[in-house]
Amino acid sequence: GMGKMSKSKNNGIDPQTMIDQYGADAVRLFTMFAAPPEQSLEWSDAGLEGSQRFIKRFWRQVQQHLAGPVAPALDVAKLNQKQQDMRRKTHATIEKVSDDIDRRNTFNTAIAAIMELSNAISKFDDSSEQGLAVRAESLRTSVLLLSPFTPHLCHSLWQAFEGTDDILQTPWPEVDAQALVKSNIDMMIQVNGKLRSKISIDANTDRDTIQQLALADDKVQSFITDKAVRKVIVVPNKLVNIVVS
Repeated sequence: GMGKMSKSKNNGIDPQTMIDQYGADAVRLFTMFAAPPEQSLEWSDAGLEGSQRFIKRFWRQVQQHLAGPVAPALDVAKLNQKQQDMRRKTHATIEKVSDDIDRRNTFNTAIAAIMELSNAISKFDDSSEQGLAVRAESLRTSVLLLSPFTPHLCHSLWQAFEGTDDILQTPWPEVDAQALVKSNIDMMIQVNGKLRSKISIDANTDRDTIQQLALADDKVQSFITDKAVRKVIVVPNKLVNIVVS
C-alpha cells in the first residue's frame, strides 16, 4: 500500500535532492500542479518527470519561434478565421488563469490551462506574417502566465523575447474582450428534428439569411426535395430545424 510521508517515519522526500535532479522550476511546477493548495499532495516521481518534460518542451517551443523570422506587429483587422481562433484561445487562457490564481486559488487548473495553450500553439502552423504575430502574442502571454510557477525559466525566456526587460517589472497580461467574441459560429441543421448537416456562418447573420443558407445546403437538399417545407425554426447561435411533410 501507499504510506504517508511523516517525520516520525523518516520517509520524506528531500527537496534539495529533487531540485538537484530535476531543477527548482520542475519541482515547483509539479508541487502546484499535482493538487489544489488545500489538499495533501501525493508525491510521484513520474509526475515530476512530466513537469520537467513540459518545461523542456516549452523552452524549445519559444526558442524555435525566436530562431525564425521576426514577427511583425499584430493587426487584428487582418486576421483570418484560424488566426482569430488562436487569439481567442490565448485570451480565454488569460481570463481563466487570472481567475484561477486571484479568486479561486486553484493553481493546478491554471497550470493545466497554460499547458493546453502551449499544445494549441504547437498545432498552429501558420507562418504568414500575421500568423507569426499571433504566435508571438500567444507565446509571450504563455511566458507571463507561467512565470509565477516557473520563475527561473520564464525570466530567461522573457529576456530572450525582450532583450533586457525584467519580467518582474512587466504588467500581467490583460484580456482583449474583442478577441473572445466569436466572429463565426457553427449551426446544426435538422430536418424534422434529425441532424442532417452543419453550416459555419458569421455571428451577425440575420434570421432570413440563415434560413436561406440552411435550405440551400447540399446535404439538406437531399432530405427536403419533393417535400413541402411547413416551417423553418431558427434557434439563434445553435440550430435550424426544417419541418417538412
